[in-house]
Amino acid sequence: MKIYFPQWQGAGNGEHIEAGALTILNYLKDPDFMEIPLSTIPSGIVDNPTFQINNYGAISEQLKRFKVLLENEKPEKLFTIGGDCGLEIVPVSYLNSRYSNLGVIWFDAHADINRPCDSPSCNFHGMPLRTLLGEGEPTLSSLLFSTIVPEQIHYVGLRDIDEAEKICLEHGNIYHPRRLNLSELVALLKSKDILQLYLHFDFDCLEPNEYDKTYYKVPQGLRIKEAESSIKELHEHFEVVGTSVLESIALSQEELIPIRGILNLLMT
Repeated sequence: MKIYFPQWQGAGNGEHIEAGALTILNYLKDPDFMEIPLSTIPSGIVDNPTFQINNYGAISEQLKRFKVLLENEKPEKLFTIGGDCGLEIVPVSYLNSRYSNLGVIWFDAHADINRPCDSPSCNFHGMPLRTLLGEGEPTLSSLLFSTIVPEQIHYVGLRDIDEAEKICLEHGNIYHPRRLNLSELVALLKSKDILQLYLHFDFDCLEPNEYDKTYYKVPQGLRIKEAESSIKELHEHFEVVGTSVLESIALSQEELIPIRGILNLLMT
């Protein structure tokens, strides 16, 4: 099942995230993508976050729509154009409920594993993995199909980590190498008897000198060729049952040229 969900409210003001998702949708020209409508609740600049989460009302309303769709359709695989990283709590928890030992590969410059009380920004796109672990805002638990465990999480491209996140990563013994070692990652996944994977891909995992149309730009990231090779090899060794492409802010087809290979690998 293919989903177009340009949620931006999890990134605070989310400038150009919705437009960036639309640029990718227009590039793919695939009529099979189903759109999740966005909330009409006013969002953006928030003075008083609800449950320490900016734009909570809009986020929870939209994610409920996503959950209901999956409950009705019951797809075996999911491919999502987003949007901010906060939307991941629905597809990951859904696929985790279908597959007995799902591996989650988190291509991202950021850990996205804060609790609301630890988040410096109160933006939900920094909280999805902690929510999926069952340690996030309790009011969002009804949106989860299941919870995951730390052993399922594997980072690629991580290099910008909040202090509270560092404690969580170390305490949970979560795989988060500073540099990609693909053979090591594949061996680790196999040692855990993981057969299926979810590939989360936030474009800020990439080196900004090669692709800078991202919501955040963090130096010393993955090279585009490294990312392409990683995706290909993971496909060779495992069944990929879900993918996402998130937080690109490209506004034209020309700006997508550097990442077309990644888009084709993840979305087609």
